[in-house]
Amino acid sequence: MSTTVAELGPARYTWGGDEFLFVEIAEAMSLAANFKVMSLARALTDAALEGVVDICPANASLLIRFNPDLLGPEELQLRVRELEARLGDAEQARLETRIIEIPVWYQDPYTAEVAERFREGYHQEPGGSDLDYAAKVNGLADAAEFIRRHHEQPWMASMVGFVAGLPFLFQLVEQEKQLQVPKYLSPRTDTPELTLGHGGCFSCIYSVRGAGGYQMFGVVAAPIFDPAQRLADFADFMVFFRPGDLVKFRPVDEAEYRRIKDEVADGTFRYRQAPVTFDLTAALADPEGYNREILEALNGH
Repeated sequence: MSTTVAELGPARYTWGGDEFLFVEIAEAMSLAANFKVMSLARALTDAALEGVVDICPANASLLIRFNPDLLGPEELQLRVRELEARLGDAEQARLETRIIEIPVWYQDPYTAEVAERFREGYHQEPGGSDLDYAAKVNGLADAAEFIRRHHEQPWMASMVGFVAGLPFLFQLVEQEKQLQVPKYLSPRTDTPELTLGHGGCFSCIYSVRGAGGYQMFGVVAAPIFDPAQRLADFADFMVFFRPGDLVKFRPVDEAEYRRIKDEVADGTFRYRQAPVTFDLTAALADPEGYNREILEALNGH
């Protein structure tokens, strides 16, 4: 997490056919690289270039789709390079975002049942649980210690994609404290809706039921994708997460999980969240101290 924007150097530009420009900020994910991606995506959006069809930010890169009949490829690359140069020192930048509390039932029976169907030939250690394996490869005492480490410190949504509304989440801790767990040896054909998954250094929440290869740690209690936009948190858009969102996982037991499900069913559930200004310089200088500061926003301090 200590990589600085200045150490990243200029982005690498490559073409994807006639309609796509790929801008690689860095080969490896870091908070600074992701912050630069989001800053460049915002600058390009604000520039409103005629011919730009879509801007897709990812963990350490962004993909730009354009109409070559309206915007020539050389001109597009020139304009994007100019925007990149004008970003200046992104460590001084701030991101207006929000911090969201996500209730999760760790060690739930739903992911456990699915995991039991995908052990031999799929998992590194078929005889144990995904959380047991995650604790072992991180040198932790047991699943309980892993769960504590997982929910103690906040995460940032570095990108949203793969399936509709699925957030990739990067924990805001120093690199040596990152929780890293390999994906399954072979992908499953089934993953419960709202599974809390983990692969590499990323956590994610599976917005819909389907295939998946991340380790399964639990289930989130409330939806993150609502095509009907029934709930108030989805009034503006059917997808809940946005790149740059900050997430604090909160463990819940079965009783609270089912109470939240009832609130979702009757349309009264609201995510607990608060606006925050994320300061990259402060986050890089003192991750744990800054995390305590931003978590206070959830308590109204």
